[in-house]
Amino acid sequence: MSHSTEMPTTRSTKASDLPFDFNTALSLETDKPDSPVSTLFTHQTTSTTSSTSSSAGSSLAARRTHSGEILSNSFPKPGHRRTGSGPLIFTGSGTTNVSTHTNSTASSPVTNLLPAGNICPSGKIAKPSTVHKTVTHRNDVLGSGTGNYGHGSIIRGGAATGTGTGIEDFSSVKRAMVSVDLEEVKRIGNELYKKGQLLEALRVYDRAACMQPDNPVCRSNKAAALIGLRRFGEAMRECEEAVRLDPGFSRAHQRLASLFLRLGVVENSKMHLLLASTQPDLIELHKLQTLEKHLTRCADARRSGDWKIVLRETDSAITAGADSSPLIFASKAEAYLRLYQVDDADMAICDACKLDSSYSFSVDTKYFGFVGNSYIHYVHALVEMARGRFETAVEAAEKARKIDPENSELNSFTIIVKSVARARSLGNELFNSGKFTEASLAYGEGLRHDPSNPVLYCNRAACMYKLGQWDKSIEDCNEALRIQPNYTKALLRRAASYAKIERWAESVRDYEALRKELPGDTEVAEALFHAQVALKLSRGEEVSNMKFGGEVELISGLDQFHTAISLPGVSVVHFMAPLNPHCSQMAPFLDALCARYPSVNFLKVDVIENPAVAKAENVRMVPTFKIYKNGNRVKEMVCPSQQLLEYSVRHYGF
Repeated sequence: MSHSTEMPTTRSTKASDLPFDFNTALSLETDKPDSPVSTLFTHQTTSTTSSTSSSAGSSLAARRTHSGEILSNSFPKPGHRRTGSGPLIFTGSGTTNVSTHTNSTASSPVTNLLPAGNICPSGKIAKPSTVHKTVTHRNDVLGSGTGNYGHGSIIRGGAATGTGTGIEDFSSVKRAMVSVDLEEVKRIGNELYKKGQLLEALRVYDRAACMQPDNPVCRSNKAAALIGLRRFGEAMRECEEAVRLDPGFSRAHQRLASLFLRLGVVENSKMHLLLASTQPDLIELHKLQTLEKHLTRCADARRSGDWKIVLRETDSAITAGADSSPLIFASKAEAYLRLYQVDDADMAICDACKLDSSYSFSVDTKYFGFVGNSYIHYVHALVEMARGRFETAVEAAEKARKIDPENSELNSFTIIVKSVARARSLGNELFNSGKFTEASLAYGEGLRHDPSNPVLYCNRAACMYKLGQWDKSIEDCNEALRIQPNYTKALLRRAASYAKIERWAESVRDYEALRKELPGDTEVAEALFHAQVALKLSRGEEVSNMKFGGEVELISGLDQFHTAISLPGVSVVHFMAPLNPHCSQMAPFLDALCARYPSVNFLKVDVIENPAVAKAENVRMVPTFKIYKNGNRVKEMVCPSQQLLEYSVRHYGF
């Protein structure tokens, strides 16, 4: 597929098988895997507050300020105390310590507190027994006493998060909802905002905006709460409405500059930064220049196909401040996909789509030659194709074309996506009807349109296996695994194909890799066991003592013990005493491990009945577990946890 070579611009004229059943190995890719759950990213809120120095005073004098306006673009994080903030509750070790301070401000010192040295207000030195501390109890602290609100958390006003509400705050919200005094409503909203009660502050600010729809401060304050809640699209609209009402409203311009920076739209951010003040913040301008530099390098690298640099520069752009840009996350997803890191690409495009839902870019905004959000849908379609979710890929491609109908690359791409989806659907129908030759041709047609699709290679490999063309099946599996190295189904089909042509070493290698990925899959464990037996037979080695599965073997003598641990593979020995409670607790778990890892030999030695074995192995405590590999001891554990024991079995067994 061709890709646009146009330099990205962020301009806008407006202010993201073997001798048993092989059904598992041969089933087609008909099930659509769920989209992975994206990780939550920790973002830094970009603050663009105006300077309070005297040198900036004259420049801000020309900008309008309004009563009730929030003068900070960021909100206080719960647990961070500021001068004049309310009392803190520190909860740790299941206890609650309540500060006895009353509310204070920088200019009003706290009263009812005795200074060091027991100096009394009267000037006389009081006896210790006569000194009484005045404790003021607050009624806005929920669950005070011995309640445990989470070790080490700090709660302000009864709220552990930015969305909780204390009794006093709840009362304030109710009062604001019925008040007809706009200034009182704004004041209550500001108090809630400063406490980090963002949802409640938003409700109050919304009330204020309803009371006076043409008040730019109400719109700007509402935008501040929305930014704290990461609802950037709504915040953008509120700020734009604020500057429509008052084109000279500095705070709204500052918030728009910060929002556009986080969205990666450099020119718009710069425009609003300049509109906010005749002397723009030099730090913010430097951020924009740094972001623009990374975006330019990203475009150059994409044009030359250097996807590692694209990946590096997108990460740098995010670090530079564009932490909420769906376009940049989509660019990161495309880079991952071109580097055959499908899982990472899936996660990145998932993040982009979530961000995309909050803001739609203007049709005048171009990114790598794509208009608006069309690039996000284009990359989404690419990732869905690689994942085998063809129907979703068609939907995404259609969305991209609808946004940018004049883009010839998108028009051609949509036709390709539809052709591949039809070829895959036809191939599945033919395969399920037992027409394997015809199905292989259908998958081949799909590969003609999309030569890098791992799902089509894997499905065609299934056809080749059914037709007895195992070499060709291996070839297609190799291609699928080249594109997607962790493709489990392709690895399973290749292992089965290697077994059919008696390339046992390769078959064992693949099955061993599968066992690491699917430790609880008994079919894979059995296939590995049969391949290992066949490999040893092909080398003329003894296999009569090899076993698969069964129960934990009880050792009754030293000779039996030495024979058992000398068997090929891994042996796990439990040295135990029947009446020991720890041994009794571990016995059922060992049975479970025996069923879960059938290719591992599990043994148990009663140290009371067989003291010679315990003495020979220098066992001094029970329960003791020892792991042997081909007769050599590789691990010893005394009273291990179940997690450590299973981890060791997996580590040495596969």
